[in-house]
Amino acid sequence: MSDGKKILIIDDETDLCLLLKEYFLRKKYEVTISHSLSEGKDFLNKNTPDILFLDNNLPDGIGWPEAPSISATYPATYIVLVSAFHPSLPVMPPNAKYRVIEKPITMADLDIQFSGF
Repeated sequence: MSDGKKILIIDDETDLCLLLKEYFLRKKYEVTISHSLSEGKDFLNKNTPDILFLDNNLPDGIGWPEAPSISATYPATYIVLVSAFHPSLPVMPPNAKYRVIEKPITMADLDIQFSGF
């Protein structure tokens, strides 16, 4: 069991969100999905997750440039930057906890990337 860890997924791709949600629900995580940057940031401010999946290209903005300030404000949150388009990495704070995962993502990718969570 994951001790009630929370995950926030900010991504507009419904299929990916469902894949991530199912994967982490099986591991007993609490999962919240947002399909827009503004809605995701509202949730983040109200209910800080342990892990944040942040897509870059969202309908209402670009996600990755938000990562450094999110990391500085919520240093315990592990940020997973997700994109299929290989954008430039933002300059993250020195002690930031993050990684990059390229789309498409499979269950096998999740097992490799999150076996220790």
